[in-house]
Amino acid sequence: MMNHKCTPASVAWVLLIVGGLNWGLVGLGGFFGDNWNVVNLLLGSWPKVEWIVYVLVGVSAVASMMGCRCKTCMAEKSAA
Repeated sequence: MMNHKCTPASVAWVLLIVGGLNWGLVGLGGFFGDNWNVVNLLLGSWPKVEWIVYVLVGVSAVASMMGCRCKTCMAEKSAA
């Protein structure tokens, strides 16, 4: 587990793990002819909420690639 000092970076990390596991299950489910999309199974009756989860996972990926620029993380980077 990565050591994040700020909440946004921690939330992004959790969303990336959830998204990665979900995509892995989607792939495995495809091989077995089943729907193993956990986000869809949990939120499928609320499609807009499901889409929001997917957007948040995507935003988390972009934010993680760019790196956190909050005061806490920037102070940690400059101290290293």
